[in-house]
Amino acid sequence: MLNENQVIRLILGFKLRYLRQQKGLSYQELSAQTGLSTSYLNDIEKGKRYPKPDKITALAQALGVDYNYMVATNASKKLQPIIDLIHSNFFKLFPLQEFGISLEKLLELFTQTPDKVNAFISTIFKIARNFQIDETMFYKEALRSYQDMHNNHFPEIEEATRKFKSDFSIGESLPFTQSFLEDQLHELYDITVDDAHLSENSNLRHIRSFYNPKKKTLYIQKNLTEAQRNFILAREIGFQFLDLKERPLATTVIRINSFDELLNNYKASHFSAALLMPENELVNDIREMARANVWDPKSLPGLMKKYNATGEMLLQRFTNVLPHHFGLEDLFFLRLNGDDSNQRYSMTKDLHLSQLHSPYNNELEEHYCNRWVSVTSIQELNWKKKSPMVVDAQISKYWNTDKEYLCLSIAKPSYKDPRVGVSVTLGLLVTPQLRSIFYFLTDPKLKKREVHTTCERCGVQDCKSRVAPSIIIEKREFEASVIQDLGKL
Repeated sequence: MLNENQVIRLILGFKLRYLRQQKGLSYQELSAQTGLSTSYLNDIEKGKRYPKPDKITALAQALGVDYNYMVATNASKKLQPIIDLIHSNFFKLFPLQEFGISLEKLLELFTQTPDKVNAFISTIFKIARNFQIDETMFYKEALRSYQDMHNNHFPEIEEATRKFKSDFSIGESLPFTQSFLEDQLHELYDITVDDAHLSENSNLRHIRSFYNPKKKTLYIQKNLTEAQRNFILAREIGFQFLDLKERPLATTVIRINSFDELLNNYKASHFSAALLMPENELVNDIREMARANVWDPKSLPGLMKKYNATGEMLLQRFTNVLPHHFGLEDLFFLRLNGDDSNQRYSMTKDLHLSQLHSPYNNELEEHYCNRWVSVTSIQELNWKKKSPMVVDAQISKYWNTDKEYLCLSIAKPSYKDPRVGVSVTLGLLVTPQLRSIFYFLTDPKLKKREVHTTCERCGVQDCKSRVAPSIIIEKREFEASVIQDLGKL
């Protein structure tokens, strides 16, 4: 994380490098004109040192600019977008090192083709402004990219859960109970659980939990299921055992102050899932499920019961182990909300590994394909039942492509609003590798449907599930006809 002094040094260094290269001066030549050593000049350009006023004056004279231009945090029109980027929160808060990016090399690249880089940066800024992309959205997308880089598998966190159980001689059989996890928090970290006060405040009923470090109290909503509570309790154990200081205090992250804070939140959540659903045991369970010759809708609820996990916890945990242990790197996970009354569904979470897969989040108010198993599972919910849950699977073949996905979906009413259905879906690209692992892909009773991303972009003919006209397709066809007619001229 960069502080303000580092930012100022970087801006001066960037200007110095750019002006020196524009003048065609080597370090030796600039050194001869200013009396500053080549190593000192190199340190200035890298943002490691900030010269005294007399030395800045010497540099300004040699480069044909005035003193104020060198020390100001603005620049010419050609350089200003890069200066704005350096001075923005991006470099102050974003840990480039986590992504293997050298700030020094990045700024060096900027100075080589500043006009093209500036045009690109200006474009990004304008898109971010036009689509109201704020820091929170940026950080969340960065976290998804970080997960993708590592195939969503972090051996050090898996090992940490094993070390935790070993260090504290935890031999409790699965599934862990709520009282056992509460006891661990209290005995190991002197943290007490309060499930009354958070529920009493109507403004806070959407917050699942909140940790007060001064009181060493974890507040939890009392209307959560035991599986949801267990995840929160194990997540807090993760924060404590991993010693993650920079962290959000609420489960529902309201404001993200840095990427490290969001990353640590993910690490603690990963720890929780790994503690509740141990890696090796889950791998064996997946193998057993995959070897069945027919699709069994009871297989996923059976695992949910074994580990006392929600459907979302289970399918997200699948994304941790499938790439690493089964070689299935092309997958996606998504969560959809909808009540079916207005035929509108919103994607509230999505993760793509290896590539950007077809069912992605759409911020353009378009209608998601109603042939998705994510949608049909919500539509099939029977809200009159005491504990309705729909578990379904299908092969989704994407229109106008050769891509097929095995999609496993679990839908239940939302705990926040029982009138709203929530589905979570794991999609696996159908490949020879997938066919060799999941035997039930050959089950003739497994549904197979042609789907697309949104109705507006879909050209499937006579679709009875369509809820909006294919206006994007129609627009493209009109443009193609215009080009064709122009060609005839």
